[in-house]
Amino acid sequence: MAADEMPLDPAEYREAIAHFATGVTVVTTVVEGRPVGMTASAVCSVSLDPVLLLVCINNQLTTHQALEQSRRFAVNVLAEGHEELARRFATHGPDKFAGVDLQQGQELPVLSDAMACFLCDVHERFPGGDHSIYIGRVTDCAYVPGRKPLLYFKSSFGKIEDPESYLLHDLAAWERFSWPESERSG
Repeated sequence: MAADEMPLDPAEYREAIAHFATGVTVVTTVVEGRPVGMTASAVCSVSLDPVLLLVCINNQLTTHQALEQSRRFAVNVLAEGHEELARRFATHGPDKFAGVDLQQGQELPVLSDAMACFLCDVHERFPGGDHSIYIGRVTDCAYVPGRKPLLYFKSSFGKIEDPESYLLHDLAAWERFSWPESERSG
């Protein structure tokens, strides 16, 4: 960096990156027989051969330490209406999994309401500032067709708006006014 350049303000970066819409997931694992998880939006596909995806996890979180021990994780993709689940796993709490339905027969915690899930073994881990970048080799995946994702944009949850219903809503909100009889043509 040149001597006359100011370092980028992290708050300015945070505000700008908030304009990048992302999907919302819950990353889960098991350590010492108990489930651990967190909300994550820094998730993306990496490769098809081999099948890899990545998640970015803050180094200070319990989930980070759990991933270091377990070396396995699940990515649960949240659907519209899952704002409460996203908030639950984004905060510190004694038992984030209390009252949350999990799929039976899975070695990793898979949320029953997830619209998609990816089971992964840690393939590689890279340092990424105050986060670690975990590359997971996907060992299994599943999805529920016909559902829409929960989105995160400008620090708020949102959804994909169906263009036709958006147009109908827009037209319904449009108020027509009546022309006086004397001003009508024809």
